[in-house]
Amino acid sequence: MKKLLIALLFPVLLCAQGELIVKKSDWTTDYKTAVKKAEKEDKNILVFFTGSDWCPPCIALKKDFFETASFDTYAKEYVLLYIDIPRNRDLLSADQLAHNKELASKYNKRGSVPMLKILNDNGKELGALSGYSMNGEIQYHTKFLDKYYK
Repeated sequence: MKKLLIALLFPVLLCAQGELIVKKSDWTTDYKTAVKKAEKEDKNILVFFTGSDWCPPCIALKKDFFETASFDTYAKEYVLLYIDIPRNRDLLSADQLAHNKELASKYNKRGSVPMLKILNDNGKELGALSGYSMNGEIQYHTKFLDKYYK
């Protein structure tokens, strides 16, 4: 009986989930690529420092803001750089983890996550915003990003 119920509910659950899928923005994980793209497109770089597998505010911010249609407008105005420092070392290659730690030591010395940094196309820091209250209110983040549009 349980198998029949699961078999009947599975298609319904798949259809319901399909409506929740939002276009994911194109984040790069390579600093040099981000800088080149920023120079070419005359944009600032939005850097998102996160602990994707252990930081509840990071996970919530990604879901509540970065994975929504409202973020698409901002994604078009910035070059997006995703810097993850997970605790599960299997999530990233050793090279990527070393790259991310190097960037964190330069641009996020205190190790705050979630942290947003805005860099110009020369890598100069223009602004920073850290934290997320996990209550779904993203107005601080939108105001921050509005401030650094080019």
